[in-house]
This record gives sequence, C-alpha cells and structure tokens, in this order.
Amino acid sequence: MARCRLCGKYFKIITNTHLNSVHKCNLRNYTKKFGTKNCGFLRVNLLSKNDPRYIKWRESLKKRPPPWCKGYTKETHPSVAKISKTFKKKKIDNFARWRERMIKKGWIKINYPPLQRSEDLAELIGVILGDGNIYKHPRTEELRISSNSEDKEFIKRYDRLVDKIFKKKPKLEKVKDSNCIYIRIYQKDISQRLGIFAGARKDQKIEIPRWILKNKKYLIRYLRGLYEAEGSFCIHEPTYTYKFLFGNRNKSILENVHRALKILGFHPHKSKDRIQISKKGEVYKIKDLIRFRQY
Repeated sequence: MARCRLCGKYFKIITNTHLNSVHKCNLRNYTKKFGTKNCGFLRVNLLSKNDPRYIKWRESLKKRPPPWCKGYTKETHPSVAKISKTFKKKKIDNFARWRERMIKKGWIKINYPPLQRSEDLAELIGVILGDGNIYKHPRTEELRISSNSEDKEFIKRYDRLVDKIFKKKPKLEKVKDSNCIYIRIYQKDISQRLGIFAGARKDQKIEIPRWILKNKKYLIRYLRGLYEAEGSFCIHEPTYTYKFLFGNRNKSILENVHRALKILGFHPHKSKDRIQISKKGEVYKIKDLIRFRQY
C-alpha cells in the first residue's frame, strides 16, 4: 500500500485522479516533490476481484476478437510464414532491443566459461554417463538425468549438484504414466563443457578424462557417479555370496570402470555387460570408499 504524503491516506497507487480531486494538484508536481515511487496509473489487474471496475473489465475482454494470427505458426499459416521469411531476408530482429536489455540486466547469459574441475564435476560426469543424456536443439542443449521417482535422496543429491555446477536450478519433471522423473536443464554448450557426446552413447568410444585419471579423489567420485546410476550391492549370506556390480551396454564405459577399479587396487571381473567384485573384503571396501548410496 502507498501512503499519500499530502493527506496520509493509503492507496494501492497514488493516481492523478486522487491528487486532482482532493489536493488540486497534478501527478507531475507531486512526483517532483516526493518522488515517483508508487505513483502512476492504477492498472485494472491490481484492483480487487470484487471491484465493479475489475468485473466490468473482465467482461469486456470476452467481447474482444482474438488476433488474426492466434494459434497459427509459420508451418500452419501462409501469411505467418511470409512474415517470417521477410524478417529473415531483411535481417530484422524484432527482439534485438529486448535481448540487449535482458543481457545488461544479467537475465540472459551470453558467456559460458569452462566448468571448474572438481570432485563434484567428476561425480556428475559419472552419473550422466550412467543415467543421463544430452540432447541438441537448434538454439541450446538439454541435459537430462533419469531417476526412479521413489529415489528421493538420489534426486535431491543430483538436483543440488547440477544447480551447483551449472549455476542454474534444474526442473524436476515426472514422466506421465511412468515411475520415472527427469532432472533437466537447458543451457548452451553443455556437451562441450562436460566433454560428453550428445545423443545416444551405445556405440561411442568414451574415455576417462585425463584430469580425473591423474587425481584419485576425482577418480573415486567419478566411480561413485557411475555406480549411483547403474550399480548394485548384493548379499546372500546363506551362500556367502557378496557382489558389487556395475552394468552397462557400452563396452568403453565398462572398460573405464574396470581400469579405474584396478588403479584403486581392486580385482574386478569383467563379463559381456557388467563388472563385478566378489571378494567380501573388497566388496565392503569399495562400497565404503565411494560412499555408495550414502546420502
């Protein structure tokens, strides 16, 4: 609420109507003396929904005809397509001024520096290689990490990591008729900055980044991301069976996990589509080392 500096009454907006009728002055003189804060025209949408003026305005909107281009795109209407082609031909950017203003305010980013190498980044790369994907769009890229909607702690952890690394709060999207939820962000040059190919990775050759290989702390967190996405810890005490498993159809990712485990001093066994550690002592050791499922 705004307080009139002349009479002390409270209004939503100090308007020219009030100043003229009560104080015999205009808005121009008032703002020169007291400033422009909370002064101007009273917009209808600021009125109470019970106000007769608001009700009258809402009714008037129903009588207004829709614009001729409503519901059409350049693919479904020849005139809209002609406008689009004309703009492109003449190199007219009707959003140029708005875009410049938003860039100055910092609402639109134009520079995306390389991501800072850290343990968190190493883990995020691992989980993306396991349960994530990167999609290319005409003007941007999309990072999507899939999760079971019941794994609340997994979702919470990687929602926080994505926010921390990309400086952008991801959107959580529940997949219709499924128990899957996406952790999703849109940003430019995601694949380049992460060093991960966009699109399907089944037949792509993927290598462990050198900066991760050179640092054991990074390597441990990289493994954690991979195992959190596609790992499992299995015990069957009656038969003394202990398994720490990682499964993936990409041969190079399997080879990377096998190599990383050997660097850390473990003795993994590699089969067609999985890596497993079976010695009881090593199973508990690697589980504690990478803090598997410890949120």
